[in-house]
Amino acid sequence: MAGMPPHDTYTHGHPEVVVRSHAARTAESSCGYLLPYLTSGTTLLDVGCGPGSITVDLAARVAPGRVRGVELVPEPLDQARADAAERGVTVEFAVDDAYALSDPDDTWDVVHAHQVLQHVSDPVAVLREMRRVTRPGGLVAVRDADYAGFHWWPHDPMLDRWLELYRAVARGNDAEPDAGRRLLGWAHAAGFTEVVPSAAVWCYATPDQRAAWGGMWADRIHTGVGRMALDRGLAEPAELTAISDAWRAWTAHPDGWFVVPHGELLCRA
Repeated sequence: MAGMPPHDTYTHGHPEVVVRSHAARTAESSCGYLLPYLTSGTTLLDVGCGPGSITVDLAARVAPGRVRGVELVPEPLDQARADAAERGVTVEFAVDDAYALSDPDDTWDVVHAHQVLQHVSDPVAVLREMRRVTRPGGLVAVRDADYAGFHWWPHDPMLDRWLELYRAVARGNDAEPDAGRRLLGWAHAAGFTEVVPSAAVWCYATPDQRAAWGGMWADRIHTGVGRMALDRGLAEPAELTAISDAWRAWTAHPDGWFVVPHGELLCRA
């Protein structure tokens, strides 16, 4: 229907293993580039907040500033509300659409999105909408991974296959898994002229880090992305099992190392 926002497919879905992984993210691990710009009283909208761990961290930093976290679906928001209540932090959580946010123009000092633009079919439209609800002089802050830049050791052909499958499934959803390198171009296309780009990495190399990252993907390959690969004839069940086994072998290897690069932008509205 003309004028309607796109109906995007979230490649990961919201199974427990995905929500648990997202809930381990913190403001320090995931938006350090933004933190120096936050002060007490800053108002902030977190788009695609998931289970809210980053949102609650940000709210604690800007209190008593108003903070709102929004998601396209309600499933992760119960956990987000529980986390905020447990930590004694005031945050509003609601279902909303990144293509058509319910906020009026010029509402927020900061509008933030972490790992969101890689999952939408029109990231430029989302950036324009984020800009619409940001007050003049405020900041739009975005950060996304770049899957083609993932690197790991030791080499395993089944992990190569995992990445190949992931990128194929994401592109089949009209999404862009290699978003990090494209953020700056998307921001320019959305009309931003004052942009500060940067980059950062997650590195998983200690036994605990490998257990969290590799163990998560060993399970996760059997959920959203793996199920879509099966449904689309891109993989067979035995191949997903072999990928899961490869993740567990990588997790157990004392030399295991994995790096995830991210593009980051601070865009002045």
